[in-house]
Amino acid sequence: MGFIHKLRTFVSLDMKTMLLFIEAFGYLAWGRVLISVPFAKVAPSLGAAMQETSEARYEPDIAVLTRVHDAIRIASRHTPWDSKCLVRAIAALKMLERRQIESTLYLGIARDDSRQMIAHAWLRSGPFYITGAEEMSRFEVVGTFAKHVK
Repeated sequence: MGFIHKLRTFVSLDMKTMLLFIEAFGYLAWGRVLISVPFAKVAPSLGAAMQETSEARYEPDIAVLTRVHDAIRIASRHTPWDSKCLVRAIAALKMLERRQIESTLYLGIARDDSRQMIAHAWLRSGPFYITGAEEMSRFEVVGTFAKHVK
């Protein structure tokens, strides 16, 4: 799909959706910047280490969670940089934080088919997985960050 076609598709969206995609793109850029910084400096901004938020379902949040999930998934495919799992999880966490919705970021490790260590990150809010759910079952959780709302 060419740039002009993508641009036409984007400008045909309603303003609310357009702004959501711009926000997702911006937070994906911010997430990309953060992964280039030593993790020890970034970790405090991700939430309370080795804690989790509630898995209780809060009905009013479902529509927002779905919109954030979709925006991150779609926008991450169109960034000129790699927007892999940790970048997507950070971006979604920041979008939910902005909306005063709690979330938990998970970090996991596993071994691939050639026995090399691999890592994965995913984000959960309530009982819903916002990013990274498709692969999370392969990974052993080694860290969690609970982003509580005030």
